[in-house]
Amino acid sequence: MARGYFQFKKRIQILSGGSAVGELEARGPLRDYFDLTSSDSKFGMDTWEKAEAEMCRQSHSVAIKKAGITADDIDVALAGDLTNQCAASTFGMKDKEIPFVGLYGACSTFALSLGMGSLLLEGGDQKTVLCASSSHFCSAERQYRFPLEYGCQRPPTAQTTVSACGSVVLSAASEEKGIRITEFLVGTVRDYGIRDASNMGAAMAPACADTLCRYFLVSGRKPEDFDMILTGDLGKEGSGILRELCRIGGVEISRNHDDCGNMIFDPITQDVKSGGSGCGCSAAVFASYILHRMKKAEISDILLVGTGALLSAGTVLQKETIPGVAHLIRIQREGK
Repeated sequence: MARGYFQFKKRIQILSGGSAVGELEARGPLRDYFDLTSSDSKFGMDTWEKAEAEMCRQSHSVAIKKAGITADDIDVALAGDLTNQCAASTFGMKDKEIPFVGLYGACSTFALSLGMGSLLLEGGDQKTVLCASSSHFCSAERQYRFPLEYGCQRPPTAQTTVSACGSVVLSAASEEKGIRITEFLVGTVRDYGIRDASNMGAAMAPACADTLCRYFLVSGRKPEDFDMILTGDLGKEGSGILRELCRIGGVEISRNHDDCGNMIFDPITQDVKSGGSGCGCSAAVFASYILHRMKKAEISDILLVGTGALLSAGTVLQKETIPGVAHLIRIQREGK
């Protein structure tokens, strides 16, 4: 068995998904699939950080309600975000009294939470796990780049941090039906010397290509075996680099590859530069649009590859390179 590769023997079922997004996301192509939207960037709160925590709280509550359970039925919650010390996830969880594990994998956090949540269900006595991640444009911008008041012009390679939270409820099920997580491949940190914090797609793409090529090698499967190879979030720039790197590695993914950062915004009508990014991007897209399509049997077997640029405010100031990581989850629909 390859290092970091897990095939689940239990039926790790996705019971439900909940999504909450901001005003810009609510005007995008996926507007009809989100559970909750806000008419402004603050969700009725007085700071952007509190707004992100409120997004988390609402998203978690929707997912739990749609699963037909209560917060008391959740054994463990796994969540993360981009703010210092996962503050948004922590404050968003504080009123639910659920055992909580904070995770950080940058934009790969959602896939990481799904993988770790599945491992908890596979290996222990836990029955139900909540997995989530979030991000907020305004809080991320002033932490990693410039205060919004500065009005800094963003280059074409820059991505727009998505204001969103996505949550899913996992359960160890017995029946042979539903949407299941069947495989998990932990990513390896890759650093190709990218230093431009405004081009995170280029920093993350090599790690994503490495994870995909490793997966096809250890699993014996091919890209055409899947209805969709979904990455999150490389944006337009990183997606092009990923496809070329995979092609060099002998893997052709262009037929069925899509990226959450390219799906959540309209590049023609919305000025988002190279697309969307942030912990909440793949989480919200998956918990809404992708789950909807899987329930409708429009897609039945997908790979979700969460991609993360492992920079911090400190490493950017120190002119360090930006390592990347990518975690892979296989999700299948079985039964009618």
